[in-house]
Amino acid sequence: MRLDLLAALAGALIAVQSRVNGELSHRLNNGLEAALVSFGSGLIVLIVISLFIPGIKAGAINLRGAIRNGAMPSWRLLAGALGATFVIVQTQMVPVLGVAIFSVASIAGQTAASLGVDRMGLTGGGKKQITSRRVFAALLTILAVLVSVIDRIDAKNLSVYGLILAGIAGMIVGFQRAFNGRINELTRQSFTTSLINFITGTSFLLLVCAIGIFTHRTHFSALPNGPWWIYTGGSIGVLYIAFSATIVQHLGVLTFTLFTVGGQLVGSLLIDIFMPTQGVHISWYLVTGIVMTYLGVVVGGTNHLRLVRK
Repeated sequence: MRLDLLAALAGALIAVQSRVNGELSHRLNNGLEAALVSFGSGLIVLIVISLFIPGIKAGAINLRGAIRNGAMPSWRLLAGALGATFVIVQTQMVPVLGVAIFSVASIAGQTAASLGVDRMGLTGGGKKQITSRRVFAALLTILAVLVSVIDRIDAKNLSVYGLILAGIAGMIVGFQRAFNGRINELTRQSFTTSLINFITGTSFLLLVCAIGIFTHRTHFSALPNGPWWIYTGGSIGVLYIAFSATIVQHLGVLTFTLFTVGGQLVGSLLIDIFMPTQGVHISWYLVTGIVMTYLGVVVGGTNHLRLVRK
């Protein structure tokens, strides 16, 4: 299957997961608990999958050998903690901003971080030059964020704090993708990469929850009875990490991010039209911002994809 289509599909999965986790957070009134449920359910799914795919264990053995011989520092295994941090922000901010606004803001952060990540060669696929074409694509994407929310920049309609958090969360995702690309290169098994992410991510969330409970800053509520789809965020995350860890090695983080934007924005726009969160509205500014982001995809992504195919 074409890499650009897989990247777009991965983007659509992010949009769906944002809506799912946001709804779970809203019903629990606790974003931290929602993040833990999402990661914990994904970990359970991966444990079940590992019973039927022997290659997952082999991938873990490959990674352990790579860490022992110094091919990869062990701290990069914290990619799962970065993913958990993103989900915490996602569950908190989607009910406030809506899926589309959250997606565009986080995309700006991803794009900005991806330039530096590619230049440093953190994916393991080699360093990639910061060309004027790639910089323009990144700047165009960031400008698209401003256009998307220009009609909502006031205290009543938009949480500026939430917008900034969404952008920071997107930057975190840029680094997570790079680390996962390197992990996947060493394990040679995408589900092993996913399993490691969910183990470290769930462990990180358990630690944060324990601190929150001990300091009386959070509380746990009984899980709601339904609907069933609010518990699918973890499974969606499993598929997303498996896709992204494989594709990012070939496309690089920036190009992967730009193609992911397409699926993410279309998916988020459709979700906000047909399954909106309360108080969310669709404006022409948002649609214009999405079109501008697509231009960034065309400018920054298609040229590199042609080089990859050659």
